[in-house]
Amino acid sequence: MAAVCVDPEYFDVGDDGRLTIVPGSADLRQIVYFKDPGNDTFEKADYPWLARVFVQVQAAGGGAAGAKASANQLVAHPGGTGGGYSERLIEASALGASETVIVGAGGTAGTPTVDGGNGGNSSFGGLCTANGGFGGQVVMTSGSAPTCFSGVAGPLAGIGDVSQGGGASGGSIRLDGGQGQSGPGGEARLGHGGWQRASSGAGGGARGFGGGAGGALARDGDSVNGTPGNDGIVIVWLFA
Repeated sequence: MAAVCVDPEYFDVGDDGRLTIVPGSADLRQIVYFKDPGNDTFEKADYPWLARVFVQVQAAGGGAAGAKASANQLVAHPGGTGGGYSERLIEASALGASETVIVGAGGTAGTPTVDGGNGGNSSFGGLCTANGGFGGQVVMTSGSAPTCFSGVAGPLAGIGDVSQGGGASGGSIRLDGGQGQSGPGGEARLGHGGWQRASSGAGGGARGFGGGAGGALARDGDSVNGTPGNDGIVIVWLFA
């Protein structure tokens, strides 16, 4: 029988003669993406070679309010904020047999006189969590006098080796009954906020994951709905 020399730092020869990789000595093996809003499960037994995971958790962005203006008047609202983000390196030994994965849904779009909805939280078990963005609010009443409103502060940081809150949304301004600008949506670690507008209509939709929606603007009798925020995502990098 031929003899085989192996580096014991990376390989092990079992009693049955099978050559196996020493757990924790190899590199990235697989990436699992959880994109659909709602609850899912990560099963450790599905990856018997697993040594550790690197988890990225992005919460959802907030939706924007709608806007309604009377004739010869203007209304402009701030956008929704971005969702928070966290990441963490976790040893396989610290994982449960299964970990619940939650992907936050983007905040709902408000109707013409209703606030935008908050974005949902995202998490990987209780080990890595991120807080959803806040919805843009109905703050400006219909009128023609100059006025302005601040944007919405983003959510606080969650749990992780690195954790940050979501980006604040931009404020809105009215110069007169025909000119103004809504606020942009807040930024997220894995996405961008929607753009603001200076013409009548819904604010811009976010890009990527977790961005907040841009604010709506209405003038001269217009009535418009807001824009939804973007969903979150959970990404699990698997290392052997």
